[in-house]
Amino acid sequence: MTELASPQARVPLKEREQVPPEIGALYEALLETRGVVPNMFKALANVPPLALGIAALLKPLMAEGALPVRYKELIAARVAWLNDCDYCVTAHRRLALQQGATEEQLASLLAPGRNAFETGPFTEKEKAGFRYAGLLHGSGNAIDEPAFAAVSLHFGLEEITELTAVAAAFEMFPRFNLALQIPVTPTPEAE
Repeated sequence: MTELASPQARVPLKEREQVPPEIGALYEALLETRGVVPNMFKALANVPPLALGIAALLKPLMAEGALPVRYKELIAARVAWLNDCDYCVTAHRRLALQQGATEEQLASLLAPGRNAFETGPFTEKEKAGFRYAGLLHGSGNAIDEPAFAAVSLHFGLEEITELTAVAAAFEMFPRFNLALQIPVTPTPEAE
Protein backbone atom coordinates (compact mmCIF):
# COMPACT_ATOMS: atom_id res chain seq x y z
CA MET A 1 0.00 0.00 0.00
CA THR A 2 1.36 3.42 -0.96
CA GLU A 3 1.38 6.16 1.65
CA LEU A 4 -0.68 9.17 0.65
CA ALA A 5 0.97 12.53 0.08
CA SER A 6 -0.05 15.60 2.04
CA PRO A 7 -3.05 17.48 0.62
CA GLN A 8 -0.64 19.88 -1.15
CA ALA A 9 2.55 17.88 -1.74
CA ARG A 10 2.87 15.09 -4.27
CA VAL A 11 4.81 12.94 -1.81
CA PRO A 12 4.30 12.33 1.91
CA LEU A 13 5.85 14.85 4.26
CA LYS A 14 7.20 12.56 6.98
CA GLU A 15 6.74 13.67 10.56
CA ARG A 16 9.15 12.76 13.37
CA GLU A 17 7.24 9.66 14.45
CA GLN A 18 7.29 8.32 10.85
CA VAL A 19 11.04 8.36 10.25
CA PRO A 20 13.93 6.05 11.19
CA PRO A 21 16.30 7.10 13.99
CA GLU A 22 18.97 8.59 11.70
CA ILE A 23 16.38 10.89 10.11
CA GLY A 24 15.00 11.67 13.56
CA ALA A 25 18.50 12.85 14.52
CA LEU A 26 18.58 15.02 11.39
CA TYR A 27 15.20 16.50 12.32
CA GLU A 28 16.50 17.32 15.81
CA ALA A 29 19.55 19.06 14.33
CA LEU A 30 17.33 21.07 11.97
CA LEU A 31 15.02 22.05 14.83
CA GLU A 32 18.02 23.20 16.85
CA THR A 33 19.57 25.30 14.05
CA ARG A 34 16.46 26.53 12.22
CA GLY A 35 13.68 26.21 14.75
CA VAL A 36 11.71 24.10 12.28
CA VAL A 37 12.09 21.00 10.11
CA PRO A 38 11.79 22.27 6.52
CA ASN A 39 9.12 20.54 4.46
CA MET A 40 11.76 19.77 1.84
CA PHE A 41 13.48 17.50 4.37
CA LYS A 42 10.16 15.94 5.31
CA ALA A 43 9.77 15.04 1.61
CA LEU A 44 13.37 13.86 1.30
CA ALA A 45 12.75 11.59 4.32
CA ASN A 46 10.90 9.28 1.93
CA VAL A 47 14.42 8.21 0.86
CA PRO A 48 16.53 8.40 4.04
CA PRO A 49 19.97 8.09 2.37
CA LEU A 50 19.05 10.97 0.06
CA ALA A 51 17.91 13.15 2.98
CA LEU A 52 21.17 12.47 4.81
CA GLY A 53 23.22 13.12 1.67
CA ILE A 54 21.51 16.45 0.97
CA ALA A 55 22.02 17.49 4.61
CA ALA A 56 25.70 16.51 4.33
CA LEU A 57 26.05 18.63 1.18
CA LEU A 58 24.33 21.67 2.70
CA LYS A 59 26.39 21.73 5.88
CA PRO A 60 29.68 22.87 4.28
CA LEU A 61 27.98 24.57 1.33
CA MET A 62 26.09 27.04 3.53
CA ALA A 63 28.68 27.38 6.31
CA GLU A 64 30.97 30.35 6.78
CA GLY A 65 33.79 29.93 4.28
CA ALA A 66 35.43 32.00 1.58
CA LEU A 67 32.02 33.70 1.32
CA PRO A 68 29.99 34.79 4.34
CA VAL A 69 26.82 32.85 5.15
CA ARG A 70 24.74 36.02 4.72
CA TYR A 71 25.86 36.37 1.11
CA LYS A 72 25.31 32.67 0.39
CA GLU A 73 21.74 33.03 1.64
CA LEU A 74 21.25 36.09 -0.58
CA ILE A 75 22.52 34.09 -3.57
CA ALA A 76 20.15 31.24 -2.66
CA ALA A 77 17.24 33.70 -2.37
CA ARG A 78 18.12 35.26 -5.73
CA VAL A 79 18.33 31.90 -7.51
CA ALA A 80 15.05 30.86 -5.87
CA TRP A 81 13.45 34.07 -7.19
CA LEU A 82 14.83 33.41 -10.69
CA ASN A 83 13.23 29.95 -10.50
CA ASP A 84 9.90 31.37 -9.26
CA CYS A 85 9.95 29.08 -6.22
CA ASP A 86 7.90 30.56 -3.37
CA TYR A 87 8.99 27.75 -1.06
CA CYS A 88 12.68 28.52 -1.61
CA VAL A 89 12.33 32.31 -1.62
CA THR A 90 10.46 32.18 1.70
CA ALA A 91 13.06 29.89 3.30
CA HIS A 92 16.14 31.76 2.11
CA ARG A 93 14.67 35.18 2.71
CA ARG A 94 14.15 34.20 6.34
CA LEU A 95 17.62 32.66 6.63
CA ALA A 96 19.26 35.69 4.98
CA LEU A 97 17.56 37.99 7.50
CA GLN A 98 18.77 35.76 10.34
CA GLN A 99 22.30 36.11 8.96
CA GLY A 100 22.20 39.91 8.87
CA ALA A 101 20.77 40.79 5.47
CA THR A 102 18.42 43.77 5.51
CA GLU A 103 14.82 44.09 4.36
CA GLU A 104 16.02 46.72 1.87
CA GLN A 105 18.56 44.30 0.38
CA LEU A 106 15.98 41.57 0.03
CA ALA A 107 13.40 43.92 -1.46
CA SER A 108 15.93 44.98 -4.09
CA LEU A 109 17.11 41.43 -4.76
CA LEU A 110 13.58 40.03 -5.13
CA ALA A 111 11.97 43.00 -6.91
CA PRO A 112 10.30 42.66 -10.30
CA GLY A 113 12.77 43.17 -13.10
CA ARG A 114 15.59 40.78 -13.73
CA ASN A 115 18.33 43.10 -12.47
CA ALA A 116 16.61 45.34 -9.90
CA PHE A 117 19.44 44.52 -7.49
CA GLU A 118 21.76 46.74 -9.58
CA THR A 119 20.34 49.82 -7.85
CA GLY A 120 20.07 48.13 -4.47
CA PRO A 121 22.19 48.50 -1.33
CA PHE A 122 24.93 46.11 -2.42
CA THR A 123 28.64 46.45 -3.02
CA GLU A 124 29.96 46.13 -6.56
CA LYS A 125 31.38 42.76 -5.54
CA GLU A 126 27.98 41.52 -4.37
CA LYS A 127 26.34 42.74 -7.57
CA ALA A 128 28.99 40.93 -9.63
CA GLY A 129 28.11 37.71 -7.80
CA PHE A 130 24.39 38.18 -8.47
CA ARG A 131 25.14 38.76 -12.17
CA TYR A 132 27.25 35.59 -12.23
CA ALA A 133 24.48 33.57 -10.53
CA GLY A 134 21.99 34.97 -13.06
CA LEU A 135 24.15 33.83 -15.97
CA LEU A 136 24.57 30.39 -14.38
CA HIS A 137 20.78 30.23 -14.01
CA GLY A 138 20.54 30.35 -17.80
CA SER A 139 23.21 27.70 -18.39
CA GLY A 140 26.62 26.63 -17.20
CA ASN A 141 27.74 27.45 -20.73
CA ALA A 142 26.83 31.10 -20.08
CA ILE A 143 29.95 31.31 -17.93
CA ASP A 144 32.22 32.00 -20.85
CA GLU A 145 35.65 33.65 -20.63
CA PRO A 146 34.29 37.24 -20.45
CA ALA A 147 31.82 36.24 -17.69
CA PHE A 148 34.55 34.46 -15.72
CA ALA A 149 36.89 37.43 -16.16
CA ALA A 150 34.16 39.80 -14.92
CA VAL A 151 33.53 37.82 -11.73
CA SER A 152 37.29 37.36 -11.24
CA LEU A 153 37.68 41.13 -10.92
CA HIS A 154 35.86 40.90 -7.58
CA PHE A 155 36.26 37.34 -6.30
CA GLY A 156 39.24 35.06 -5.68
CA LEU A 157 39.28 31.44 -6.86
CA GLU A 158 38.02 30.02 -3.55
CA GLU A 159 35.19 32.53 -3.53
CA ILE A 160 34.29 31.76 -7.16
CA THR A 161 34.26 28.05 -6.39
CA GLU A 162 31.87 28.60 -3.46
CA LEU A 163 29.75 31.08 -5.43
CA THR A 164 29.40 28.60 -8.29
CA ALA A 165 28.58 25.72 -5.95
CA VAL A 166 25.93 27.71 -4.07
CA ALA A 167 24.31 29.08 -7.23
CA ALA A 168 24.34 25.67 -8.93
CA ALA A 169 22.98 23.80 -5.90
CA PHE A 170 20.14 26.25 -5.52
CA GLU A 171 19.12 25.59 -9.11
CA MET A 172 18.36 22.00 -8.05
CA PHE A 173 16.34 22.72 -4.90
CA PRO A 174 13.66 24.86 -6.58
CA ARG A 175 13.17 22.18 -9.20
CA PHE A 176 12.74 19.53 -6.50
CA ASN A 177 10.29 21.62 -4.47
CA LEU A 178 8.29 22.82 -7.46
CA ALA A 179 8.00 19.39 -9.11
CA LEU A 180 6.80 17.77 -5.88
CA GLN A 181 4.62 20.76 -4.91
CA ILE A 182 6.21 21.04 -1.49
CA PRO A 183 4.27 23.62 0.55
CA VAL A 184 6.08 26.53 2.17
CA THR A 185 7.33 25.57 5.61
CA PRO A 186 5.49 27.51 8.30
CA THR A 187 7.79 29.74 10.33
CA PRO A 188 8.42 28.58 13.89
CA GLU A 189 6.43 31.58 15.16
CA ALA A 190 3.39 30.47 13.07
CA GLU A 191 3.39 26.89 14.34
